[in-house]
Amino acid sequence: MFRHLTVLVAFTALCVTNLAFAQKPDPVMWVNPLMGTDSKPSLSNGNTYPAIALPWGMNFWMPQTGKMGSGWAYTYSADKIRGFKQTHQPSPWMNDYGQFALMPITGKLRFEEDERASWFSHKAETATPYYYSVYLADHDVVTEITPTERAARFRFTFPQTDSAYVVLDALDKGSYVKLLPQENKIIGYTTKNRGGVPQNFKNYFVIQFDRPFTSTTIYHDSTLTSSIMEFKADHVGVLVGFQTRKGEQVNARVASSFISPEQAELNLGEIGNDDFEAVKQKAKAAWNQQLSRIQVEGGSEDQMRTFYSCLYRSLLFPRKFYELDAQGQAVHYSPYNGQVLPGYLYTDTGFWDTFRALFPFLNLMYPSVNAQIQAGLVNAYKEGGWLPEWASPGYRDVMVGNNSASVVADAYLKGGRGYDINTLYEALVHGANNAGPLEAVGRAGVQYYNKLGYVPYDVKLNENAARTLEYAYDDFTIYQLAKALNRPKKEIDLYAKRSQNYRNLFDKQTGLMRGKNQNGQFQSPFNPFKWGDAFTEGNNWHYTWSVFHDVQGLMDLMGGPKPFVAALDTVFTLAPVFDASYYGSVIHEIREMQIAHMGNYAHGNQPIQHMIYLYNYAGQPWKAQYWVREAMKRLYLPTPDGYCGDEDNGQTSAWYVFSALGFYPVCPGTDQYVLGAPLFKKATLHLENGKEIILQAANNSDENRYIRRATFNGQPYDQNWLSHKALMQGATLDFDMAATPNTGRGMQAEAAPYSFSKPRKR
Repeated sequence: MFRHLTVLVAFTALCVTNLAFAQKPDPVMWVNPLMGTDSKPSLSNGNTYPAIALPWGMNFWMPQTGKMGSGWAYTYSADKIRGFKQTHQPSPWMNDYGQFALMPITGKLRFEEDERASWFSHKAETATPYYYSVYLADHDVVTEITPTERAARFRFTFPQTDSAYVVLDALDKGSYVKLLPQENKIIGYTTKNRGGVPQNFKNYFVIQFDRPFTSTTIYHDSTLTSSIMEFKADHVGVLVGFQTRKGEQVNARVASSFISPEQAELNLGEIGNDDFEAVKQKAKAAWNQQLSRIQVEGGSEDQMRTFYSCLYRSLLFPRKFYELDAQGQAVHYSPYNGQVLPGYLYTDTGFWDTFRALFPFLNLMYPSVNAQIQAGLVNAYKEGGWLPEWASPGYRDVMVGNNSASVVADAYLKGGRGYDINTLYEALVHGANNAGPLEAVGRAGVQYYNKLGYVPYDVKLNENAARTLEYAYDDFTIYQLAKALNRPKKEIDLYAKRSQNYRNLFDKQTGLMRGKNQNGQFQSPFNPFKWGDAFTEGNNWHYTWSVFHDVQGLMDLMGGPKPFVAALDTVFTLAPVFDASYYGSVIHEIREMQIAHMGNYAHGNQPIQHMIYLYNYAGQPWKAQYWVREAMKRLYLPTPDGYCGDEDNGQTSAWYVFSALGFYPVCPGTDQYVLGAPLFKKATLHLENGKEIILQAANNSDENRYIRRATFNGQPYDQNWLSHKALMQGATLDFDMAATPNTGRGMQAEAAPYSFSKPRKR
């Protein structure tokens, strides 16, 4: 009996151990890189691709299902793979640069992407941030990839054949390849891009195999030739052959550089002598190190997978665009002037999207990374004369606003140091007072804005009201930074005054923001459901709330808390009606709002993502708690259709990460986060300074979504906001959650978050 009891105890202990392990895997194991990949131009469920990379890595890798040049390079609904592409694509709308592809094939010698393509199944596909594997049925080959920051290892498992090949496609629009058989190596470059690069732009690559080639063939402009070792043309590539036994593996090390072939060789050194498994384990450890900075507990499996998948997306962009020279010093090819220069540079982000949550998230959890990004912005300004608003890799002419001001100011005001903030302030002032070489650089319409206090509707400048509202907020962030830098009072007062320019577009008759003509008359005819026109990818109901810095001022214009809350409520109770006439067809952002079943709330696009939190300013925080949990529940899933619109370089993901923790940065450039409702029973944030933020909600559940009581470091806490400075000192917050709202907590004016206009007592 005792022997059986001992076995039973041992078995029970083993089960408990296994259960504990199952409940607490490495955080990277929760990540689904395929989340958001089931997308198309007419409907975005994320418009993502599985990025096989390290956090903020210079080079990403992806399986390529789309045709060469397609922004939708990987779509979940596809059934064929054409290659495995090195990519720097931030979104399908921006497309790619610095790209080339590898593809293993067997049998007939062939190069064209449709001829070499192979059927595949997601059932035979493994996708993690640090490792990708897939079975290519037509070639009976398994392809595996694992990355470093600027290099990667490939492993191809072939069948028994004397006609195994690996195709290198350097793509069209200008490419070069050279074979070095004595070194089992291919070198070359690709120039294919979609803009934002100088004329001397090249991405130099090096590919080294672990065995000699049995044959070599060069492809150039639809011709296969075995008698040459190098070629330069519009479109070139290489096929290298091998004889393999069944299950034999061919390994390749791959790296690239924007600087030179020699630098590409240096970058290949990131792998060193590490075999495939060693690189894989190091990549896995790198992801676990960053993802484990936030530990969440007490959620469902779907909630855990969604959280860490969103956290993964929040740690990809902006990507490193710098490399390390032979002395280990940062050096970069400048996409602004074409020179190779010392120092950091990051790229592939649009500030119109990411100023809202992604950059505040970096300032909270990864400030040393953002300090490097800020140092890179100093270099961008010195090299190009302007701060980029959308960089990929250099200036791109897309979106509106001058939101580099928010990105720069928020970083410094939240403690960022170690870079030239005075040069960045100079850059902000320059950008705020001048129209740039592109409409999306500097401030388009600045002559009207600085004279009239708004960009007029009738001066043939599209999305004018959106520009005005964003310029006013950006002026607020310059005002905040100017104070911190002890700039002259006259200068500080100027940007404080301009921050109130949002008032010039408020139409008391409709209670909404509205385009205004030069003569001071509002645009007419007027349809509050018209997308675009005076606004950017939204309508009046979406953009009216873009007064991040002065919600109280907006509330006063609306007549006080009661009509303000009624207007917020209306966004959710309206039918998802729209007017798409400005675009001539229904753009995907409209369709995503229409099908979300949340009224006219368009979470799939950025302008309204903060709106839910505005209930906190009007004394009804329980409504923010309700809707933030609804948005997380309805609009996010850890699945290929898991987003409700474009993920957009970490912004929509960072919204989820912040919201799941229970707070959100409504107004970057201030010290405050606005409270929502935590999703998990416990979350622990390990800050870079060694402190911890512990968020506890022991009785949290889907039903218990309302904050009944809260304490901050053991003391009762009735504010609707949290201080960044206080959090950075380490903090413990306890939330007592309930199934019914506490309509007495957080309703006083003193509980409201910061507004430029001081709240009035209620």
